[in-house]
This record gives sequence, structure tokens and C-alpha cells, in this order.
Amino acid sequence: MDDNKNSDFDNLAMISSHDIVKVTKMNHIVEVQYMAKMNRSCHIQKLDKDTYADLHTGEIKSFEHIENRKDSLNSLRQTFKKLRYLINNNFIGSANELHVVLTYAENMTDTKRLYKDFQNFIDRLRYKFKDKTDIDYLSVVEPQGRGAWHLHVLMRFNRLEGVYIANNDLFELWGHGFVVVRALKDIDNIGAYLSAYLSDIEITSENAISIISHQRTLEIKEITGSDKKIIKGGRLHMYPRDMKLYRASRGIKAPKREEMLYKDIKKIVGSAKTNYQKEYTVEHDEFFNRIVFHQYNLKRK
Repeated sequence: MDDNKNSDFDNLAMISSHDIVKVTKMNHIVEVQYMAKMNRSCHIQKLDKDTYADLHTGEIKSFEHIENRKDSLNSLRQTFKKLRYLINNNFIGSANELHVVLTYAENMTDTKRLYKDFQNFIDRLRYKFKDKTDIDYLSVVEPQGRGAWHLHVLMRFNRLEGVYIANNDLFELWGHGFVVVRALKDIDNIGAYLSAYLSDIEITSENAISIISHQRTLEIKEITGSDKKIIKGGRLHMYPRDMKLYRASRGIKAPKREEMLYKDIKKIVGSAKTNYQKEYTVEHDEFFNRIVFHQYNLKRK
């Protein structure tokens, strides 16, 4: 065996002990990312929405604009990755956190109204609790097959140890349809749970042909212990181009990332074992890169 390989990770996509990795710590979730070729300096300068300058050659080039989100799965992958980071860095399922689903009674498809209705809801909620706490939130859009929109909202009541709001009170504050409150206390990776819920879709007799025609290359996964099947990422084609998938209040902070040698991650994860791994390659013209992810959940032994 290569002496540079870390034998503690025999079954993982291999990374050399002395390779530099980027580590992101989000409360009890730790992600390690290795890139064979790390870009430490950006060599392009954006001039406007259509053009940029290549600082190496001095050439003026045009951006390749995509027609819709399904034409750029990598862009969506990065969006959901950032969303997972924000969720896991700010929400851990504490008693002062709520996960609320806001729905419409009608088939509401107006995204501008969606944002306005949500802001009015938050303003009314903050007014209700104005003498007790300040509230931070992360709201995420959920598309429905029929074209309607729902909102999933994670809320943190910062100066309260615990919070309870009657479902009927939230229903009145929202005022547009059903409101569902979901528990988070038994979920130890809220970011993965919510992003999977929003991007994957169950295959049914009604939607199978439509979904598969949009997502021919995506993974079909069987749900253990049931006859259900889902398409991973099968909901992504429902998001219109340039739609903002999520919005966050000022108190929602992105995690800090640091670089270190792979062998030194033990200082952060201790004896925890990896609970997720992924490796893929990126190829474009003559460019090639290998990217490896390891994730640790420090709550899991």
C-alpha cells in the first residue's frame, strides 16, 4: 500500500494524507473536499452580464447563457450545496427552532406574489413576538408538479430556549392556505433532509413519463422497506430559470471554510467515521479535475 494513503479510510475514495483539503464545519456536520486541481486565483473579470475578460490572454469572451435550470445541473448542485451549508450551520433541531410549510389554497404560480406574501407573514410574526425575541429565517421554495408553489421555512427564535406556536395561530398569520409544522428534533442532518425533500420526487403512475422525459440521466432510487421509488433531483426541472430558490435573514451565517492537510482532519472529527462519500470528475475540452467529498456527522457513533 502507498505509505502516503491514510489507512483509516480504506473503503473511501482515496486521498493522500499530505493532500490539501478544504474543511467546512457546520455544528456537528463536517465536510471535507479534495480537488486534484485547486484554482487559487480567478483569471476572469466580468465586464457585464454577457461578456468577460480573460486576464491571461486579454481576450474578451461571451458567457454561455443557459435556457433553463435543467440545462445546468452543476449550477443547481452548487445552489443546493450552499443551501445545505446554510441550514446545517444555523439549524440543529433545537427547541427554539421551527420548520413550517406554507401552502396556498389555490393553484398559486405567481413568484412575485410568493415573495411578497412571505415577507408579510414574517413581518406579522415578528410583530407578534416583538417583546420576546428576534427571529431569523431561511425560506426555500418547493415546486409542485401542477405549477403551484409552497414554502418551507426554518425559523430560529434567538432569545427563547423553546418555542411553541399553535398551528391555528400560524394559519391566521399566513392567511393563504394550510400551514404544517414539522418536527426537527430527531433529524441529525437537517440540510441533507430538506434539500433531498425539495429536489427528489417520488415516481407515481401520474408523473412517471413526464419526470423521466426531463431527467433521463438521473438516478432512480428504491426506498428501503417499501415499494416506493424516487428520482434523485427529479424535481429540479420545475424551477424556472433565474428563480431564487431560497432567501435568508441577516442572522443566517455561512460557515467558515479552512484548508489543511488531510491527515489533520482527525483534530476536528476525532474518532468519527465518515457517513457519506462521493467522487466525481469534471472534464471540459482539455481540462480534467477529480473531486472527492467526505462527510462526518459527529452525532453518529
